[in-house]
Amino acid sequence: MLSILVPTYLEAENIPPLITGIFDSLNETGIFYEVIIVDDNSPDGIKNVVDQLVADYPVRLVQPKGRERDLSMSVIEGTLAAHGDHILVMDADLSHPPGLIPLMYRRLLEDESAFVVGSRYVEHGSFDTRWSLWRFFNSHIATLITRPLVQCQDPMSGFFAFRRDRVEDYDGLNPIGYKIGLELMVRGNFTSVREVPINFSDRELGESKLNLNQQIKFLRHLRRLYTVRFGALGEILNYGAVGAGGLVIDLLFYYLLQLLGMPHQLARACSFWPAVSSNWYLNRVATFGERKRRPHGRQWFEFVLTSLVGFSLNWGVYYILTSGTAYFDDYRLLALIAGVGAASVFNFVMSSLVVYNEKRQ
Repeated sequence: MLSILVPTYLEAENIPPLITGIFDSLNETGIFYEVIIVDDNSPDGIKNVVDQLVADYPVRLVQPKGRERDLSMSVIEGTLAAHGDHILVMDADLSHPPGLIPLMYRRLLEDESAFVVGSRYVEHGSFDTRWSLWRFFNSHIATLITRPLVQCQDPMSGFFAFRRDRVEDYDGLNPIGYKIGLELMVRGNFTSVREVPINFSDRELGESKLNLNQQIKFLRHLRRLYTVRFGALGEILNYGAVGAGGLVIDLLFYYLLQLLGMPHQLARACSFWPAVSSNWYLNRVATFGERKRRPHGRQWFEFVLTSLVGFSLNWGVYYILTSGTAYFDDYRLLALIAGVGAASVFNFVMSSLVVYNEKRQ
């Protein structure tokens, strides 16, 4: 049996044409199926809409209680509520073509260990030409930075199919935002990804739920998945990205303070503090955000202490190089970067093994 999951919020007006489209694509195929509308308690009368469809179509409504609105959780809860072993997920906004459901299901039956994706970016696939340049750029950048995680041309797709038992621990899934397909590909026990070309159409009814908050959640989610896929290397990459941002802040203050008349060595000492403050916050919520939190006060003190030692190493390397070597005195930026590099290695090791060590209380 094929269970088709449709996560929704404020999509009542799209449900009748979607259900009709699904019925038309599957009615003469012999495929036994059900449609589960998993709705985040929309105040748009969706229950009445589904009630009117139940008599003619194999559709039912699930409305989870006791949690915040979350598309990814809707997919997980719909999967657990499904009667079928084979799951297909699609959007309610009519952007995913119901006519391709039989083909995607056949691809899954050909290899039930695979994850099947409706892809815009393989041969014969396409996206809506009405997309703005910003949306096009945003989609491609998001796709590019997920490539190390999965071998898939369109890992951001919300149109996908899989066998339910290929994911062993649904309680262990930890998505943030709306890219549940990417979460499943990374955490599930799939041997390959099979892509089916689709012609993606933008929504005709309702409003897009994509906003800045969702994009921030996606970046947090991506950081989690890098840690899952690459372990300590994922943490190092995240730490490096945070450090790169801190370096930009460091340089801005370093040069700004010199423009205000401060000697370069003193400017180097002062520019450290806004940079380390930024790094402390981002590493706490990002790089080591998945680790079990230890008591606030003690952890803060340890972070400050290790940062001060790291700062001493940072400034010491800079001072020695610029004071003792004419080359580095001429090219002070290189000395600054050398100091930052040495301190970064020290700070990461201490943060990982001491400050954020889960085994310490």
